[in-house]
Amino acid sequence: MTDHLIALFSLAWLLWIALVAVGLILERRSPAATLAWLLALLFMPYFGFLVYLLFGPRRLHRRRRRYGRARERLIQSTRDLRPDQAIPPHFPEAGLERQLALLLERVSQGTPTPAIAVTPLETGDACFEAIEASIAAATHHIHLEYYLWTPDRIGTRLRDRLVDQAHAGVRVRLLLDAIGSDRANRRFLQPLRDAGVQVAWFNPIGLRRLRLRYVNFRTHRKIVVCDGRIGFTGGINVSDAHSHLQQGTEAWRDLHLRIEGEPVHRLQFIFLEDWYFATGQEPLEPEFFPHFAEAAGPWLQVVESGPDNDRHAIAKLYFAAITGAQRQILLATPYFVPSEALTAALITAALRGVVVRVLVPKRSDSRLVSTAARSYYDELVGAGVTIHEYGPPMLHAKLLVVDERIAAVGSANFDNRSLALNFEAMAVLYDAGLAGQLARGFAADLCHANRYVKPGRRATLGQRLGESTARLLSPLL
Repeated sequence: MTDHLIALFSLAWLLWIALVAVGLILERRSPAATLAWLLALLFMPYFGFLVYLLFGPRRLHRRRRRYGRARERLIQSTRDLRPDQAIPPHFPEAGLERQLALLLERVSQGTPTPAIAVTPLETGDACFEAIEASIAAATHHIHLEYYLWTPDRIGTRLRDRLVDQAHAGVRVRLLLDAIGSDRANRRFLQPLRDAGVQVAWFNPIGLRRLRLRYVNFRTHRKIVVCDGRIGFTGGINVSDAHSHLQQGTEAWRDLHLRIEGEPVHRLQFIFLEDWYFATGQEPLEPEFFPHFAEAAGPWLQVVESGPDNDRHAIAKLYFAAITGAQRQILLATPYFVPSEALTAALITAALRGVVVRVLVPKRSDSRLVSTAARSYYDELVGAGVTIHEYGPPMLHAKLLVVDERIAAVGSANFDNRSLALNFEAMAVLYDAGLAGQLARGFAADLCHANRYVKPGRRATLGQRLGESTARLLSPLL
């Protein structure tokens, strides 16, 4: 009887592996990702099964349809408030700027619009101060969306500012990712709810209805919109980790933008889309999209991507900007696990004479990702790319500067998780002044970094095996 049970169990296990294999093949992932999952399931049967349940399935059919309905409903409802626009005639007629803008417009990212003002915020404390000031000045609504909000001193302080504004009659909506902000418990959020703030969770996780299979699909965005006029986006979460006042020299190095003017409409639309997806509610008022007089500030295009569609707009942005660079590429990212296409783009750029500098943390908060990243270094350095390891402290900024004419700042890391599995947002700046300012900040960061040099002697077998194994798992990271 026992032998029969073992045989049946083995047969069922093989059948399950076969069905998963068919599903993986039909999903049309990259060959590397498909093979990585198949090998994990075959050679780590029990552990691989658990990891697959948590991180593997990418079937978002129902949620894609729901997200699609949210997008279409908002497009129809806001058409009068947000008229369709072509690329303005006074935007640069030629060059990489025009090519990038056209590419992003053709993958449904809207067109560049001039802002009244854009201010880079290069420390967490400057960012929190600016957000608090805009919250205090809001009179109609405040919308916030965050991957990570921790109930520490910064998180509590910002929560209390929202409570004060809600008591003053300002409508406040807060959307948090269910995994990133899992420490923001009911007790911490209760003062917000008591004040009338609407709090919602993005893609909550639970055992019922097999929700574990959607553990991958997180909102990694950081968005604040005040009265539809002032917006913030970038890499800074609501946490003491970003504050020099709380952490001193251990505060994470990061980057954010304060945006005023027409481009805020795009951040507003992304927030409302995510809010509708999370809650089924469609709060729309004319005040959400106020009219702006024609501005003469920097051109800006907000780009979003996520697993709800196959456009992969941010991945296309990175690839096109890198392959279109003529003189210099500056890339800062906390997680550097590039796809084959992006690796080839960086190598090709360096080989054709473009100065390519990559800034990564010396020690990140993920040992596996850091190990996988180092498996790319020697190949890149051999082609002429220079890699600099920052810190400690942790580098968390996401920045791309091309030819000191174009810059991109936002939430997307240079890895598969950001470019394929998470909901992300980036602001593309078509402005030499801002791009130059961000390039100077990058140069200042190099003073706190060491240039990576290929080791003079061959790495140990253990090091090479560890890096190669981590690299094999890179499509899953």
